[in-house]
Amino acid sequence: MRLSPATLKLSRTPALLALALPLAAALAFSDETLDKVPKSEGYCSRILRAQGTRREGYTEFSLRVEGDPDFYKPGTSYRVTLSAAPPSYFRGFTLIALKENREGDKEEDHAGTFQIIDEEETQFMSNCPVAVTESTPRRRTRIQVFWIAPPAGTGCVILKASIVQKRIIYFQDEGSLTKKLCEQDSTFDGVTDKPILDCCACGTAKYRLTFYGNWSEKTHPKDYPRRANHWSAIIGGSHSKNYVLWEYGGYASEGVKQVAELGSPVKMEEEIRQQSDEVLTVIKAKAQWPAWQPLNVRAAPSAEFSVDRTRHLMSFLTMMGPSPDWNVGLSAEDLCTKECGWVQKVVQDLIPWDAGTDSGVTYESPNKPTIPQEKIRPLTSLDHPQSPFYDPEGGSITQVARVVIERIARKGEQCNIVPDNVDDIVADLAPEEKDEDDTPETCIYSNWSPWSACSSSTCDKGKRMRQRMLKAQLDLSVPCPDTQDFQPCMGPGCSDEDGSTCTMSEWITWSPCSISCGMGMRSRERYVKQFPEDGSVCTLPTEETEKCTVNEECSPSSCLMTEWGEWDECSATCGMGMKKRHRMIKMSPADGSMCKAETSQAEKCMMPECHTIPCLLSPWSEWSDCSVTCGKGMRTRQRMLKSLAELGDCNEDLEQVEKCMLPECPIDCELTEWSQWSECNKSCGKGHVIRTRMIQMEPQFGGAPCPETVQRKKCRIRKCLRNPSIQKLRWREARESRRSEQLKEESEGEQFPGCRMRPWTAWSECTKLCGGGIQERYMTVKKRFKSSQFTSCKDKKEIRACNVHPC
Repeated sequence: MRLSPATLKLSRTPALLALALPLAAALAFSDETLDKVPKSEGYCSRILRAQGTRREGYTEFSLRVEGDPDFYKPGTSYRVTLSAAPPSYFRGFTLIALKENREGDKEEDHAGTFQIIDEEETQFMSNCPVAVTESTPRRRTRIQVFWIAPPAGTGCVILKASIVQKRIIYFQDEGSLTKKLCEQDSTFDGVTDKPILDCCACGTAKYRLTFYGNWSEKTHPKDYPRRANHWSAIIGGSHSKNYVLWEYGGYASEGVKQVAELGSPVKMEEEIRQQSDEVLTVIKAKAQWPAWQPLNVRAAPSAEFSVDRTRHLMSFLTMMGPSPDWNVGLSAEDLCTKECGWVQKVVQDLIPWDAGTDSGVTYESPNKPTIPQEKIRPLTSLDHPQSPFYDPEGGSITQVARVVIERIARKGEQCNIVPDNVDDIVADLAPEEKDEDDTPETCIYSNWSPWSACSSSTCDKGKRMRQRMLKAQLDLSVPCPDTQDFQPCMGPGCSDEDGSTCTMSEWITWSPCSISCGMGMRSRERYVKQFPEDGSVCTLPTEETEKCTVNEECSPSSCLMTEWGEWDECSATCGMGMKKRHRMIKMSPADGSMCKAETSQAEKCMMPECHTIPCLLSPWSEWSDCSVTCGKGMRTRQRMLKSLAELGDCNEDLEQVEKCMLPECPIDCELTEWSQWSECNKSCGKGHVIRTRMIQMEPQFGGAPCPETVQRKKCRIRKCLRNPSIQKLRWREARESRRSEQLKEESEGEQFPGCRMRPWTAWSECTKLCGGGIQERYMTVKKRFKSSQFTSCKDKKEIRACNVHPC
């Protein structure tokens, strides 16, 4: 069947920005039958070929991005609202985001990603997963989704919407159903952001900041510091535009410097508290050691804070450790909207920035103060070739963290709550129905344990858990399901299961007391999220009131105080410490006297044992020179303790000593002393005498060589006589002299009575050339007299050490 030309007209304009509902959905809302659209090979081709009646000049439908920005920050999450002004409504819709001047028939034409907020209202299109459409066909005046901006370098993006009302499909290239956002320039030129406007919102709003660190060896492998990686304690505050914690193009204060270089928030907190007139809440969260762990092992750190009309900005920072002076954080994030309301949610990906106080270029660079101090600036991939973020092509730095700021409550009378529906204020806590147990037969489990207590003791959304044990896995090829099960929950008394068909939201936070001094009233309310199906009236209460007391003893000298703030973190990170909480004077006594009420309280707090706190140490220095110039010696190296004193004692070694070996030292020749001069070798005339010395140590390893071991000199006793008879006489005397010497020697050999011993033999060669050997010599029996006993006359042996020098 073919429609009449007046019914619907086919639009094939390539630059179509408003994307129509899929054909099947359009048919559900039309009283007439539509022709089937020809099939196309292009990506999302069907929604680019929507059929409908185009209607110009209407303003009852609008597409809006929260805050009405003209620019987007890459990776940031934005709330997108499609609405109809009463009494108008729409039944179906399509929402998509395209790069500027793209037709949308290719996957790369689309920019960013959508995130579903309410699955009962919205879903991704089955034939075009990048687009969002309605979940069920019904009348509606408003839907909301999140859009996460694309990465840097994408350029301008066009958000486009189409809606279906009865038979009419509305779409347009420009106007209220189209929103153009261009990428924010990453060069800051000394300015943090555009000028901050005055806030017109009423009452106060409470937010929760959650910090998700994504800095790990997997995401940033270059030179990743495996040992001491961490995020320092988060420090910040909600403040007015008259106070700046930090900003791009500004100079780091002493507090920012101590956070950036040491990870210490103490000085920064002191600076924030000194600005008490400009600061509403001090934001603090614990440090994270190590920098990254799975969320099922360690929850992401979070902190709650409040804002009001004057102090509607929030800033925070935390150090990447170890690093020279690198941090991440937000500066002057405005939580007030142009419509005099409070921002529902902010999601921001973070890249590191340099505080300008240290010139190091790597995670563990030694301290190198920047003199003079430089301005705060974001790190880039072209800063230095040794930088862990260096990219020769100048690409963007991979984000190292993400911060999520969610509004959790509003207090006091609000100027504008129209843009927010119930789901903006309270989360839908209805638990999803569990599917039937699909545990494989090859997995043998114990029974489930009872459900644990809810992680939330209030009406905030929480979780409870149950566990079971895997006893056996009969088939290793079949995976077994998890042993833990989680379920949404709220604190006791927050849900009403009395059989009523009404579904209620959680209670909103109590309003301020109706009076500022004495006894008054306060109230809280909740909403009906689903009325009974039979059309009956919901009887559950939607409002509660109770008495409240503010400063019971009201008198002219009484002063009005704020409520106590949250307890500060413990002053010690291990062992015993102190924690404080503070409040401020809201109204001084009417009689002009001093306020005597306490503004701070302190109490003891106990942290884990100190030995569990990791030490923050500098890298090891280079090894020192060896303590000797040759042979065996020692060398040392040192490192410094960079952790603050309040982190407790550090048991890590700050110095290491090891042996070192250099070439062997030269060993000079060693000699005995000279012997006595011998007798002259002639009995008359010219002769010579000698003396000798022995080598005790041969030279080694280039030592000094051995000098002479024999010396001789001339000797002359008397002239020899030429008379032969006299000559013979001299020979006879010499022979007798030798005979007497021999007899003398033999007499000296008698060592024991009844024995005559031979002289000692020469010493044998040493058994070793070095390292200590032995030498031996012997004395044997020459003659044994008959009267001697055998035991008193026997051979002798002597032993001595030799070559005792080391090898």
